[in-house]
Amino acid sequence: MQKRIGVIFVSRRNSLRSILAEACLAHLDPKRFAASSCGQPGQVDREFHPAAIGALMSASIPVPTHAPRSWDDVARSPGTPAEFVITLDAATESRQPSWPGQPDAALWAYPDVAGGDDAEKVAHDAIQLLFSLRRRLELLVSLPLQGVDRAAVRSDVRDLGYLR
Repeated sequence: MQKRIGVIFVSRRNSLRSILAEACLAHLDPKRFAASSCGQPGQVDREFHPAAIGALMSASIPVPTHAPRSWDDVARSPGTPAEFVITLDAATESRQPSWPGQPDAALWAYPDVAGGDDAEKVAHDAIQLLFSLRRRLELLVSLPLQGVDRAAVRSDVRDLGYLR
């Protein structure tokens, strides 16, 4: 059996961007990838943003069953070691811990749409964010990630952050 590829998605509050990415990757290829998400300690929300839940439900993607978590919790938890840490929030990129196993890092910066006051606009923006993430994740899933040059894979994963 082929080993699963661990991917951690990071955003500040772990309530919208990283949850959308985790759920989408888990939906696209759960046999090949072990997706998880987390946020910055002290900034993590208590529950998922309603716009994240709405966007996932509209795309028929299951909502993760766990509550939002800090990166301290994810870094300490047993399970599939991460091969990639994908940061979705540029503000948290330099503050992250040293991840076990030294996974490759990439920045796929997305705006913080959860902070808006207009619930209808936030819901619309969350759906657009999910569409964009899904496109990047479909390309990630299509990459030959095992048995190839690690530097080339690292470069490809980083380059996905520049898609529009």
